[in-house]
Amino acid sequence: MNDKQLVAEYAAGQIQDGMVVGLGTGSTANFFIAALAQRQVSEGLQVQVVASSVVSAIKAQSLGLSLLALENINQLDVYVDGADEVSPDLSLLKGRGADLVREKLLAKASLAFWVLIDPSKRVTRIGQNYPIPLEVMPFAWQLVQKNITKLGGTAQLRATASGDGLAVTSYGSLVLDATFPADVDTQKLNTQLNAIPGIAEHGIFTGLTSAVFCAVNGLVQEQWAENSQNL
Repeated sequence: MNDKQLVAEYAAGQIQDGMVVGLGTGSTANFFIAALAQRQVSEGLQVQVVASSVVSAIKAQSLGLSLLALENINQLDVYVDGADEVSPDLSLLKGRGADLVREKLLAKASLAFWVLIDPSKRVTRIGQNYPIPLEVMPFAWQLVQKNITKLGGTAQLRATASGDGLAVTSYGSLVLDATFPADVDTQKLNTQLNAIPGIAEHGIFTGLTSAVFCAVNGLVQEQWAENSQNL
């Protein structure tokens, strides 16, 4: 069992009967979904799930989990997902997969947000290893790009993996990948990005993390935010 599967199964083991659970997207999230479905079969665990992407929704349905539409919920018990970067204050960088609006909605709507990582995702500052994704309205991208320049950063439209077009989110938005100087204050930048018209959502998740579960050499370490407690 690799560390991704280990931390995913560990998190699935903390889920309690009757919970409404938000599902992340990606390889670690897939292991979590599979482990949750296995508990449903082997233990009779009864949960309902809300997916952060079409991919996760299909995965959950194929494994027999009870799927709720995001439009039909106003609160979740816990949202479980990965992150691209985690800073010491448990701020996150997310969005390399570009579904930022749905992910932040689920994180904000959940009583607890658990983040599953390996040690390579720990950084001293957000934006250390990756640019910060900005999900932008297609007609506004140049105006947003100009505002990023005013903040001292640079931003470029994200291309598709094949390089023959522009990346488009599931909501029809474009993605600007923004980089900023190393001394930028994450909390201040979060506020500044929130204030720019045309940005539907961005990849800084601050003040939302309840716990980080990190798999290290076959063991899972827990780091809980202040004022958070294990369910």
